[in-house]
Amino acid sequence: MTNTLAEQMAQRLRDVLQPDQLEVIDESAAHAGHAGANGTGFGTHFRVRIASPLFAGKARVAKHRLVYDALQDFIDQGVHALEIEVL
Repeated sequence: MTNTLAEQMAQRLRDVLQPDQLEVIDESAAHAGHAGANGTGFGTHFRVRIASPLFAGKARVAKHRLVYDALQDFIDQGVHALEIEVL
C-alpha cells in the first residue's frame, strides 16, 4: 500500500494512463498561506510531469483533461491545485 498522497496519485495515473514517464511532486509547502493551503504543508498543491501513449494525437487541453479525470477523486477530497507538465 502506498503511503503518501503523491504516491497514491502516481499509482492512479499509472493505472489509468499507463505513462512512459511520471513524476508527482507535492509542492504544498511552497504554497503555505495561499488559497487552498491546509496549514500542514502537504496534500494540497501538486506538480504532475507525465508522458503517456494515450496522449498521442490529442490536443494539450485533452491531455490535461485525462489527467484531471484520473485524479478527480483526489480533487474532490482536498487537492486544491495541479500543475500539469505533459512531456
